[in-house]
Amino acid sequence: MASETALVYDDEMTNHKLLWEDPICAIETPERLSSCYKNLRRYNLVERCLSVPVREGMEDEITLVHSLDYLQVVKNSQKMSEEELRRVSANYDAVFFHPTTYRCAKLAVGATLQLVDAVMSGTTRNGMALVRPPGHHSQRNAANGFCVFNNVAIAAKYAQRKYGVQRVLIVDWDVHHGQGIQYIFEEDPSVLYFSWHRFEHQKYWPSLRESNYDAVGWGKGEGFNINVPWNKVGMTNSDYLAVFLHVLLPVAFEFDPELVLVSAGYDSGIGDPEGQMSATPECYAHLTHFLMHLAKGKVCVVLEGGYHLRSLSESVCMTIKTLLGDPLPSLSGEMKPCLSALESIHDVRAAHKSYWKCLSYEDLTPLKDLSTKLCQLDEGEVVQTGTPLVKQQEAGKTNIDEATKTDRFLELHMKEILSLEPAVKTLVAVAERNADMLPSSVQIEKNGDSEELKAIVRGFAAELVNEEKVLRVLGNMLAVLEKIVEKKVTSGLVVSPEVSLSSVLALKHCQNLKLQKVLCVFVGDMDMKIDLVNGKVFLINICGKQSEQANTKYSISINWKEDAGRSSISSMLFGFILPVAYSYQPELVIIAVGSNHILGTNGISLLISLLQGLAQSRILAVIQETEVLLLKDIAKPLTGNNTPCFGTCTSASQENIQTVKELQEQFQQEWKMLQCSVNVSVTER
Repeated sequence: MASETALVYDDEMTNHKLLWEDPICAIETPERLSSCYKNLRRYNLVERCLSVPVREGMEDEITLVHSLDYLQVVKNSQKMSEEELRRVSANYDAVFFHPTTYRCAKLAVGATLQLVDAVMSGTTRNGMALVRPPGHHSQRNAANGFCVFNNVAIAAKYAQRKYGVQRVLIVDWDVHHGQGIQYIFEEDPSVLYFSWHRFEHQKYWPSLRESNYDAVGWGKGEGFNINVPWNKVGMTNSDYLAVFLHVLLPVAFEFDPELVLVSAGYDSGIGDPEGQMSATPECYAHLTHFLMHLAKGKVCVVLEGGYHLRSLSESVCMTIKTLLGDPLPSLSGEMKPCLSALESIHDVRAAHKSYWKCLSYEDLTPLKDLSTKLCQLDEGEVVQTGTPLVKQQEAGKTNIDEATKTDRFLELHMKEILSLEPAVKTLVAVAERNADMLPSSVQIEKNGDSEELKAIVRGFAAELVNEEKVLRVLGNMLAVLEKIVEKKVTSGLVVSPEVSLSSVLALKHCQNLKLQKVLCVFVGDMDMKIDLVNGKVFLINICGKQSEQANTKYSISINWKEDAGRSSISSMLFGFILPVAYSYQPELVIIAVGSNHILGTNGISLLISLLQGLAQSRILAVIQETEVLLLKDIAKPLTGNNTPCFGTCTSASQENIQTVKELQEQFQQEWKMLQCSVNVSVTER
């Protein structure tokens, strides 16, 4: 399998443009496309991608979704005068036609299908198609909302016809509801469609009753249409993360798609005049990272909306960087979803509990009208551009003023979150006899026997001074750790005869290195004691036996019973570990795998891979020497050279589900991201 990321682009698609004054359509400009490509060049990302040529979509491909009559209408627009184009445009909602529209729309379809071909054939692992006009609103017989042909819907049908794909996941993160996609697949169980969108109790365009959370599909397609309606503006990174962790990902892992298509509108991003939301560009990196764990990594991202050029282009670049496997910037902002987001998430989970095993244990009470209350409570809330939302409205700020303000914010913000990537991605410290189990891309650490490192080990455990083997291993581990902290490498992997001791030593040295927050996830039997009072270390132990110590905010034991032959850890990962880990926002993640680990190879690999979203992807993995057979499988997610294959995540046992629910209830006040899965009241917040 190739590891490249495909980029499909042709500036001919900028020829589609508005010829007359129309304040609604004026924002869908050619610069939306050209600014993205220009910014990709600025970050030297174009050269890193495999350039895939654009072709026209064929009529028999377009009619997989659209009627012949509608196709003919668009085709006829090529020879129309401006007045005729205005008349035909007026037949549709928020659409304009240009003499080049038919050609550009066919190129948008063809570019999307070229991307599907590249990914499904194994030429590339994933990719992005930068296209215009967008597609997710267009329907079988109608253009709609700037959209002419439904690029992503056609791609889903095409993949099914040409490659025999039986399960397609479409993730629509545009701020508008992609009702066109919903209508096309609402009776089709082979396509799982997920959309979040600005709704405001049906007052926001397209103002459809069927955009609400209880529109779950029809007939055989019931449960395969997931709508998350946003009933207020200003949604932040934490709100989007919460929806992925508590709604999309559990269902998607159970659905187990063979292909992921993303209707990638970036009008949920900060500064966008349409969305009025506050997601920063790195948010899209994290969303993309999560989706890359599905469908063996076969992810096709297709541009939809996005109308603030800087916000749009930076977000596109963050998406491409993630597809390429670059380390992820830390997700900015407090991880505390707002009450309106909680209301929507609770309602969606309740609406789908009868369709998905991962939600079947829900006993949530619907949170009614919290969005309205929140609007009253949060009138002084500051959005990420730095100005209170209500004050912006009262002062009558122009879109130009707000666009400039967002430009300034993003100029500083991108400098803060982006850093030079280290030349070496993964550094390992293993015995020479085990080196052949590792990918060729790793670098072996052999400098751990320096006197300085030995002194650190002696200062911690003087009794090990005469045990040369242990001393050398611990020294190598500290050498790897220091290079990760100094950002000379991204991640590290160590095999140790004493994994508990190694973990404690690593955590002690992290304090010497002035790290303020370190997350340590220990899988298996643990024998370690460390001061956790000040919050500089957050310890999560996943073990098969009940801990003798009571759980506290920064020391949590998850008593997980092994389900023989079942891949059932998604409820623990998405329901507890990732919500609290993202809330903690560590500077480094240490993952220790000891004896009697109960997750299995796939479970440990998935845990490591998902935790790479934290701490700028800085991870130190320490493996007990007796578990050395795990070395290859743990190295793969660290290096990013593998295509993940985690299989279908089945429902956990009732005992394990109860464990997760009890932890969610216990820690929902300390870690607010957990409130998406438990009953919560306004007074508790």
